[in-house]
Amino acid sequence: MNSNTSIFNNRVESEDELRQLLGYPNPVVAQKTITTIDAHCRSFISLSPMVYLATSDSRGSCDVSPRGDAPGFVYVLDEKHLVIPERPGNRKMDSFLNLLENPHAGLIFIIPGLEETLRMNGRASIITDPDLMEKMSSHGKIPKLGIGIQVEACYFHCGKAFRRSELWKPESWPDLSAMPTVAKMLADHVGVADVTAESVAQGLRESYEKRLY
Repeated sequence: MNSNTSIFNNRVESEDELRQLLGYPNPVVAQKTITTIDAHCRSFISLSPMVYLATSDSRGSCDVSPRGDAPGFVYVLDEKHLVIPERPGNRKMDSFLNLLENPHAGLIFIIPGLEETLRMNGRASIITDPDLMEKMSSHGKIPKLGIGIQVEACYFHCGKAFRRSELWKPESWPDLSAMPTVAKMLADHVGVADVTAESVAQGLRESYEKRLY
């Protein structure tokens, strides 16, 4: 028994159990996956300013990382390949380190205000092709590298999660006034005396103002 899950009882451990609880997909869902980036997928990507990238290392430890920029920042080469440019980040590089061990990746493209999303799965490579990097320049900055995806599966995902969460309805958004600032939470997590909420906040401001591209 996995010690990390030992506190959970009545665990489902087979597909048969899952099917008894949740059933089977309808014909549209069962057959909606395609293996190419068709015109509909291209159109969706061209309007998307945000994609979430899921990776895992060779041991199965997972990471999900947001990638965002102006709509259409993800560059589609052809019906099987796209590239996500790497903008300056925190240099922790979880996604890249995972991909060096395990090339499989999953993507979810989001368009603000639209409840449906576009999902893709494929094999990823870390690339530095200068011609491609130049095509994905932004604010006068050429990315040093990107993540190339050879797409194996594409499908549109229904909007139930967004509808239930009311994510695109500002009137439903929670009141954050009682929540500690992100800088305060980060400082507490670091747990070092000279790392304060104020110093973290200053670092974040500088990063957003000077190292966005």
